[in-house]
Amino acid sequence: MSSSPSVSNSYKTFTVSSSDNLSYSTTYKIRVTTGVKDTSGNTLSSQYETSSGFTSGGLFLTWGNSGTILTSLDGTTWDNRTSGTSNHLYGVIYGKGTFVAVGASGTIITSSDGTIWDNRTSGTSNGLYEVTHGTYGNNTFVTVGPSGTILSSSDGTTWDNRTSGTSVTLWGVTYGNSTFVTVGSSGVILSSSDGTTWDNRTSGTSDFLYGVTYGNGIFVTGGYSSGNIYTSSDGTTWDNRTSGTSNGLKGYTYGNSTFIAVGDSGTILSSSDGTTWDNRTSGISNDLYGVIYGKGTFIAVGDSGTILTSSDGITWYNRTSGTSNILWGVTY
Repeated sequence: MSSSPSVSNSYKTFTVSSSDNLSYSTTYKIRVTTGVKDTSGNTLSSQYETSSGFTSGGLFLTWGNSGTILTSLDGTTWDNRTSGTSNHLYGVIYGKGTFVAVGASGTIITSSDGTIWDNRTSGTSNGLYEVTHGTYGNNTFVTVGPSGTILSSSDGTTWDNRTSGTSVTLWGVTYGNSTFVTVGSSGVILSSSDGTTWDNRTSGTSDFLYGVTYGNGIFVTGGYSSGNIYTSSDGTTWDNRTSGTSNGLKGYTYGNSTFIAVGDSGTILSSSDGTTWDNRTSGISNDLYGVIYGKGTFIAVGDSGTILTSSDGITWYNRTSGTSNILWGVTY
């Protein structure tokens, strides 16, 4: 606490203030120890801890060409931030209280608040196209790129080069079901339990696979040029699904019991199970590259600074980003 709690309601209500800023989208509990005394000097017989706690508010962050970074608390109003780089930024993730952004020429920058960014050494000059964070005990960052590039880090600051076993470009990476999955050109799919050792999987396609997500117990990826969608429960065995579009698909997310896929010419698809997909009206013709769900809102981004929002994944609204640069992705 920053100071002793304030008291009201005849000593029935106590208000505490944190000694420092809380991390975004993090659950906190309050513990009252036996050192606390009532007005008569009696101590608690045992310490008390709130059962469910509370979750701090989250921050939306989108990124793109020429080092563009924008942040928003609600997905509607966006602020331009200084990234400290003019290189294109292709991927950002939030984990362990840190935003990690990756991009052209091996660029890696990190930030604790999405506003002030520090340059990190990646050890590669290859472009880095996507980054993810393994949770639930793994706590490892993984980023991927051309020529089978895979780097991993425990803190987002120091990075190690890993052997992927492939020379194709890896475009997307995600984490779910205690498994990292990365996808790339020529239908390449790799999986790993730790982000260090990787196994080649059979995708059953030679499609250019651009992005991948995990939700509701399944991984979902799709074709950059064909519009096909592929799903897997374990990251190893994959099934071909009918998407209902031939437009290229580039970004995927899961939230509010709904999968969303976005792509060329303003394409937006939604699905409750990853198997059956419905085409939605975006109201735009710009290509869309990334989509995320957070704070009860889906956000999709793309060409010419395009930002769309939706509460249900069905009806979408165009927002003002304040930039004309391509936005490659969005996170929460």
